[in-house]
Amino acid sequence: MSTDTSPDSPASKPAAGPGPGTAGVAARTVDLHKTYGLGSAEVRALDGVTLELATGQFTAIMGPSGSGKSTLMHCLAALDTPTSGEVMIGDTALSHLKDKALTTLRREQVGFVFQAFNLIPTLTAKENILLPVNLAGRKPDQDWFDAVVDAVGLRDRLGHRPAEMSGGQQQRVACARALVSKPSIVFADEPTGNLDSTSGAEVLSFLRRSVDEFGQTVVMVTHDAVAASYCDRVVFLADGRVVDEITAPDRETILTHMTALQAAAAKPGQA
Repeated sequence: MSTDTSPDSPASKPAAGPGPGTAGVAARTVDLHKTYGLGSAEVRALDGVTLELATGQFTAIMGPSGSGKSTLMHCLAALDTPTSGEVMIGDTALSHLKDKALTTLRREQVGFVFQAFNLIPTLTAKENILLPVNLAGRKPDQDWFDAVVDAVGLRDRLGHRPAEMSGGQQQRVACARALVSKPSIVFADEPTGNLDSTSGAEVLSFLRRSVDEFGQTVVMVTHDAVAASYCDRVVFLADGRVVDEITAPDRETILTHMTALQAAAAKPGQA
């Protein structure tokens, strides 16, 4: 999916916020490794990743196919367990948590936006948005719910079920669901991958606004340079390692970096 620019494109977005270490750290990894298989069949999906993700920033994770970007996100979001190394959400080391505590952390501190939306088809948009709060047994914060719904532009769709909404509307429901529990960090895995350019721009603009207006921390895996240009920072992976990063990115700079990484990956004998 190529997410073309629109009136809501990031051309006038604010300058990038403070870099990692100058603001709070929402999440971090320390010497993270993830391997699959054994012996000659072993695959190193992550090979010593150390990374800090600053609070209140929009960060993109990019890299060639097989670079480890989705594996990194899954480990960061406590959806997968690293082979070694540490993942921290805020000051909490995930390796120290048992299953029940991990479930609670995922529900209360982490928001998710997936490429496939993952909405419950029998629930209305409002019910889908409030699902994390209801599962936690908490009473919704009505003012916050209203703010999120208005920001995502879904006030007139709250009574609709997913089948009655466009793909872009469904993804905006998923974004609102990710924010309604006020998570410490939101992970978005190719959130515009199934959308046309206009719908993709709407979703990206909302994620940008959630950072600028709500102080949210968003980390997005994407292959799309236009999508990544909405971010404050782009981190590039290759062969399971962090190899580069840029701040205040634009589409052309991102494409230059990606082209160089893909060219290096295509050369025989190079890691």
